[in-house]
Amino acid sequence: MQASVRVSTNRNFIYFVPYMFINRNLRSMDKLFEARRKNYIEIGKIYFWTATINNWQKLLEKDIFKQIILSSFDHLSKLNKLDIFAFVIMPNHIHVILRTNELNGKETVQGSFLKYTAHEFKKLLSPSELVHYYRNAINKNYEFWQRDSLAIHLYTPKVAYQKLDYLHNNPCTTHWQLATEPEEYLYSSASFYEKNELRYAFLKDLRLEF
Repeated sequence: MQASVRVSTNRNFIYFVPYMFINRNLRSMDKLFEARRKNYIEIGKIYFWTATINNWQKLLEKDIFKQIILSSFDHLSKLNKLDIFAFVIMPNHIHVILRTNELNGKETVQGSFLKYTAHEFKKLLSPSELVHYYRNAINKNYEFWQRDSLAIHLYTPKVAYQKLDYLHNNPCTTHWQLATEPEEYLYSSASFYEKNELRYAFLKDLRLEF
């Protein structure tokens, strides 16, 4: 006989539901909360955030697309919506250490960033290039960023500096080989931390936060 649990919706009516049904729904809720935990960014706290181009396509390989990212960082920072402590722009993804300070209207700051950059990407792509990002969806025809952006709360100096090193060393890995030293890679904050060079005015010093 299948095990069941008693569930009551009011004082006068009691019914029994199989444990299997409840467990299945609990697992679904667990997945929902796990997804929210991975994507959720709490205002005022510092996170390591990763956003990836759809299907890992190398859209950001060309510098003109990297400039869109930098322009958005600069704009949101000037509005005091976002603090950027470190970043690296790779051919198909970005890593950022950031803090959001408030909503951008009714949107999250990271949501506004993804929407704006996607809009600008579309302007620069030909029809033959756009076809690789086509999505038959109700609210949009193209999707440039994957939906599984990852946010990791940097709650201690140790965790923060581990992510900082990981981020800056990304271009030097065997897989990418974009630079021999982290500070040589133009599209990152490594030279700010290694050489005190301020290539990007929007950068803030992570070392002053811990």
